[in-house]
Amino acid sequence: MSRLRVGVIFGGRSSEHEISLRSALSIMSAMDPARYDVVPIGIARNGHWYLYHDALRMLREAVANASELNPAAAPVGLLPHPGGNALISLGSNPAQPVEAARGGLDVVFPVLHGTYGEDGTVQGLLELAGIPYVGAGVIGSAVGMDKDLQKRLLREAGVPVVRFKPLERTAYRRNPAIAAQIADELGYPVFIKPNASGSSIGITKVRQHSELAPALDKAFAYDRKLLIEAACEGREFECSVLGNDEPEASLPGEVTVEHGHDFYSYDSKYLDPAGASFKIPAQLAEEPARRIRAMSIAAFKALSLRGMARVDFLATRDLAQIYVGEVNTIPGFTSISMYPKLWEVSGLPLPRLIDRLIELALEEHRERAALKITCD
Repeated sequence: MSRLRVGVIFGGRSSEHEISLRSALSIMSAMDPARYDVVPIGIARNGHWYLYHDALRMLREAVANASELNPAAAPVGLLPHPGGNALISLGSNPAQPVEAARGGLDVVFPVLHGTYGEDGTVQGLLELAGIPYVGAGVIGSAVGMDKDLQKRLLREAGVPVVRFKPLERTAYRRNPAIAAQIADELGYPVFIKPNASGSSIGITKVRQHSELAPALDKAFAYDRKLLIEAACEGREFECSVLGNDEPEASLPGEVTVEHGHDFYSYDSKYLDPAGASFKIPAQLAEEPARRIRAMSIAAFKALSLRGMARVDFLATRDLAQIYVGEVNTIPGFTSISMYPKLWEVSGLPLPRLIDRLIELALEEHRERAALKITCD
């Protein structure tokens, strides 16, 4: 049986660039070389695409040194090709491009967290090129990245979310008092977060009015719109979803923030080894565990997602109230990431999880390719 040519795209123009490298290292290390011919494609912070021939070594070095992608000797572009879609070398003579991935790509696994990768931009490129890809489509990716729109859709679908208000930078500059008015209305403490960012980047927990302005400045550095959210202090859970039309939910896991961190921040996730602990699976009675799994599937369907998602939850200590915090359409696959760990305890180890995600990508592509594009 011939191997599938899988383009794994990582890096990207995002504040989550380094997390993408960690995820890509985990995924490519777990891919069965007997089944897959992996084509590693890195996107540098400047947006240039490169083909890496010794990607695992490069990624190990980058992760160990907490650095970003180094440019490779083989800059490439993704273009339609008469014999199938291919990576085209854009080297010293762009007038005479050379096929860099002969035979084309059978499927792409985007491992891009955040803007310009998880937000529908790369998904749109792959749609135009006619290449199957892992994960949500253009609409699901875009909505999944936009926290404001995501929460509005979830609320409309009857999925509980915490109280929140969006705030645009232009409106704040015109009337700085509006932020304090929103915070007073929601009640302190509140969370200030960029509208389209992940990995808790740019998020601040604000306990009083004096902390509001610096938190707003921090969030607005990452996005022109932010959310002010009411806090739900109690317990945090995560649940993994897998599938297309008939998604399944994993066993839930619980995150406990430790070591003096105020919430599950970027520092507690990635910089402090003792910043958080995990119960995988969570120690929950049958009813709340069932509710979290059902809410995960409901959120997945409400946002028209495909392939995979991780759904994060906030709950009161007594579990009387459980809210969807947010949905991540390209969840982390790092050594500490909950998405693969939850599927592992649910009976699906990482190599088989990758197989299933690729199967779902090919299945979705076949379904879409069968649709008519003419009016006859």
